[in-house]
Amino acid sequence: VLIQGESGTGKELIARAIHYNSPRKEKPLIIVNCPSIPENLMESEIFGHMRGAFTGALKDRKGKFELADKSTIFLDEIGDLKGDLQARLLRVLQEKEFERVGDSKPLKVDVRVVAATNKNLEELVKDGSFREDLFYRLNVVTILLPPLRDRKDDIPFLADYFVKKHSKDKPGKITDEALDCLDYDYFLRGFRHFSRKISGIQL
Repeated sequence: VLIQGESGTGKELIARAIHYNSPRKEKPLIIVNCPSIPENLMESEIFGHMRGAFTGALKDRKGKFELADKSTIFLDEIGDLKGDLQARLLRVLQEKEFERVGDSKPLKVDVRVVAATNKNLEELVKDGSFREDLFYRLNVVTILLPPLRDRKDDIPFLADYFVKKHSKDKPGKITDEALDCLDYDYFLRGFRHFSRKISGIQL
């Protein structure tokens, strides 16, 4: 599954909905934010490593794909993934196996991959910075999220969602009066801004 849309349009929320409405919902959703992981650590983070594979690898460590076995992995901003890692990801999608860094033994996994990007992957394919074969592997089902400025009708539903999320064990509901007081600019800035605004109102 490939989710495309501007930053702040709720791509992670869609990924969570896909996972928690699937037969894999009993296991946790594994999230990888590609831009937030240093390039020199990305391979180890995703595929794991063996003790002694590199300086500082003091023990065996499972990677995100191994942790996501029988579950779902969400690769956020996959357009930032570099070429060699794209090749390794393609192999996982095709063969359903990979090796930890520093190991030659392949590990079999059963993982649903949901990827998201705010970039135009077709353009990245054309300029050679994203593999065409990987793009078509990911692009089996595509979800295009419109920008928030075109989704003002979603505000009541999203406000209710964030109220319930921030209420934790306490039942929560946002009133029509509270909705009328909301500054829609917070909504247009993206989900994180809107979520913080709702949390602030509750406090």
